[in-house]
Amino acid sequence: MVVEELARRAGERFRKVRFLPAESAEIREGDERVLLAKSTQYMNVSGPGFASLAKRQHIPAEQVIAVHDEIDLPFGALHVKLGGATAGHHGVDSVVQAFGTRDFHRVRLGVGRPPGRVETHPDWLLDPFTKKEQVEIGLLIGEAADAVESLVRDGLAATQDRFNRGGARPG
Repeated sequence: MVVEELARRAGERFRKVRFLPAESAEIREGDERVLLAKSTQYMNVSGPGFASLAKRQHIPAEQVIAVHDEIDLPFGALHVKLGGATAGHHGVDSVVQAFGTRDFHRVRLGVGRPPGRVETHPDWLLDPFTKKEQVEIGLLIGEAADAVESLVRDGLAATQDRFNRGGARPG
């Protein structure tokens, strides 16, 4: 949803990447060329397609920004970081394995855990958002897109200072 928002802002459309399980769009952030990509496979196996696209485009892992949901962050939280553990996120595990490094940027969007459950069932992650959550998610997607633009334009430290927060947006 975040890369779709970035493409929408730039008036660009995604196109199928030849011979890879991905779609891409190119935008500009200031003087920087930014290649947006989304997998056409399940998240948990998306890494090889992204790594192949990055290699084809001569984009090193340290210039990659992975945007993903994060159950270990409260619903509505936004956190930007470089590298680190995957917290058991199988999609991020796939990217780490395919790139051979953990050293890429991440924009993590908090979706929280389901109430009253010790374990998170995969179906819960695929359930549609409630009407109340849809409003918050729309705002979070916009802020996450802003954070991606900031990472490209201003770097990690400035982006973390501006965007990292632990919970839902202030009312």
